[in-house]
Amino acid sequence: MPKTNALVKPYLKWAGGKRQLLPEIQKFIPPLNKCRYYEPFIGAGAVFFDMQPKKATINDLNLQLMLTYDSIRLHIDDLIDVLKIHKKNNSEDYFYKVREQDRDEDAFGKLSAVEKSARLIYLNKTCYNGLYRVNAQGLFNAPYGRYQKPAICDEPVLRAIHKYFSDSDLKITHVDFEDAVKSADEHSFVYFDPPYHSPDNTNFTGYQAGRFDEDEQARLGDVFAKLTERGVRCLLSNSDTKFIRRIYQSDRYEIIPVLAKRAINSDAAGRGNVKELLIKNWR
Repeated sequence: MPKTNALVKPYLKWAGGKRQLLPEIQKFIPPLNKCRYYEPFIGAGAVFFDMQPKKATINDLNLQLMLTYDSIRLHIDDLIDVLKIHKKNNSEDYFYKVREQDRDEDAFGKLSAVEKSARLIYLNKTCYNGLYRVNAQGLFNAPYGRYQKPAICDEPVLRAIHKYFSDSDLKITHVDFEDAVKSADEHSFVYFDPPYHSPDNTNFTGYQAGRFDEDEQARLGDVFAKLTERGVRCLLSNSDTKFIRRIYQSDRYEIIPVLAKRAINSDAAGRGNVKELLIKNWR
């Protein structure tokens, strides 16, 4: 495994993050020195930042999230300047004023990409439980968190990520997951970390408007099968449910049960050590 920079790590807290599962996931990631890495549901990017591939395509349907990646890559100085303003002004009243910005569509549309990126990072660092959550209309709705010293502007980390992005062949996209992997071939590796299947709808998936329902899970299974036919190595994380096991029941796949520690779930039964699956399409 190539040498990586410890400062290059997730700069956001995201529901379903994979830090706890990294030791298990690392076992199944092939050498990436000659591969292009794809992650169609990037979220906070725990696996991506842990591996730090030199060639990668990262994607998510959450536009505000992908703006943060793009701003770190292209406008790091401006982003840090705006984050410092948020840090200086941080208070409960200020938080709610910033949170309310997306309620006025016209005014929000006038914010620059950097301002929108800094807003997401600021809200993520200061909201309750440090997570990104939106309602059915796509409006941020997590309350203020009252942290003593939130890391609103972690400049060393942001600059290290900027340097990594600048030194890499990185493509940042905001498209459907199927479109995100259309160019993947036998010289690629794809890691899928979709919103997890939840039969009782207790898993937290409020990081974008809409829901990743069973039809979408099945469509993802179809994409996984098509990539397998094309010789693309794929690894997927999901809940350990009968529905998911049925989708990926194939002699060509290996289903690996793992335990993950989860802190974010609307149901207390979904917190703590939770059974999950890793599914890979090569033997």
